[in-house]
Amino acid sequence: MTGIDLSGGRNGKAPVVKLSSGYGLPVVGLGTYALHGSTCVNAVRTALESGYRLIDTASFYGNEREVGEGVRASGVPREEVVVQTKLYPNQYGHAARAIEACLSKLDLGYIDILLLHHPASNDVSAYRAIERAIRDGKVRSAGISCYYIRELDTFLPQVDLKPVLVQNEVHPYYLDTPVVRHIQEADIPVQAWYPLGGRGYNRELMTDPVLRDIAAAHGKSLVQVILRWDLQRGVTVIPGSSNPKHIRENISIFDFELSENEMGKIAALNRNEKHDWY
Repeated sequence: MTGIDLSGGRNGKAPVVKLSSGYGLPVVGLGTYALHGSTCVNAVRTALESGYRLIDTASFYGNEREVGEGVRASGVPREEVVVQTKLYPNQYGHAARAIEACLSKLDLGYIDILLLHHPASNDVSAYRAIERAIRDGKVRSAGISCYYIRELDTFLPQVDLKPVLVQNEVHPYYLDTPVVRHIQEADIPVQAWYPLGGRGYNRELMTDPVLRDIAAAHGKSLVQVILRWDLQRGVTVIPGSSNPKHIRENISIFDFELSENEMGKIAALNRNEKHDWY
């Protein structure tokens, strides 16, 4: 999947790409890393009330219960919401039990997308447990996170179901172009975690003069420009926030378009420095 049709999107309603499993994936979702307690519950509820239909969490985040509570509190029908979570490598050795724990904590009936959080020596066996959970109707789709070219090419021949997405670090200071292209050429969507620079570059990225000037030209925020840039590259996004204003702004990126020149200026910011430990 090398491109995303954004023509059907509107502010407050993200377009949906079709996954290899047959299900849909909204191209904008809410990331919940570092959100806990009522802050997490309220952020999820606000996002869904604002038109989001994709929520990202992980066992490692320790907030699956709050995510589930936020989904239920929103009043949005369960079948309209895509909830994705992840197994951490220390769970791979008992993946079936870990999947049951995710289901119990979320308490949403099923998991839409279950990802492996990182490569590990026993990631194939953990993925096979996800495949069994899909056959049992507990999980709908399987994905992976933090897999690059070598890891992906080693992993794919060993599993039955192709991952429906690969979630990797992608932002203007780390375009990850060869990896993004490799994944997309395998007809797998790429989803950017840390689309705003994350713990490594967020503060610097948020004051970048090139992005600031492009944002001013469109009457948009700098964050909106970054998210729009990702989508026009064919990369879906899950920006995190607990601020209701920012949550709404992050899905209001379908009423403008970046020119080829502007896309090129943003691409030129690349430093090829990723913050991911792997």
